[in-house]
Amino acid sequence: MKAAPEPTLLLDEQLCFALYAASRRMTATYRPLLEALGLTYPQYLVMLVLWERDGLTVRELGARLQLDSGTLTPLLKRLEQAGLLGRRRRQSDEREVAITLTQAGQNLHVRAAEVPRCMAERLCMTANAFIRLRDELKSLATQLAAPTDERD
Repeated sequence: MKAAPEPTLLLDEQLCFALYAASRRMTATYRPLLEALGLTYPQYLVMLVLWERDGLTVRELGARLQLDSGTLTPLLKRLEQAGLLGRRRRQSDEREVAITLTQAGQNLHVRAAEVPRCMAERLCMTANAFIRLRDELKSLATQLAAPTDERD
């Protein structure tokens, strides 16, 4: 007869699985809203950063999104092919590539403004609950990014 698993080893008791499942469902909830804009979820994140601050370098954009250039470069190429942004080497430093929105990329911002409202409706959360959850997740991410000795 097989022994019952330790309660701490049950899938439904794992914080990591709860975060993973919530993240997948959140991304799936965004999908139809973003398809209407012609964007994938990772492309939407890139556009959010550029709408906030246009003209970042690939390195700056990667740092903001916590993505390496190997992941970011294909996203940027697809957005450039879609006519939403341009990439060009900086004259001051040829090693740096600046990312700038095209007029179409800037115009998409207006249409994308409805996405957060639609998501808030779908989440059925009060503004305060949403802010609390967001802030707790940001705090968790910051804690996990800190070196292990700082957490002890």
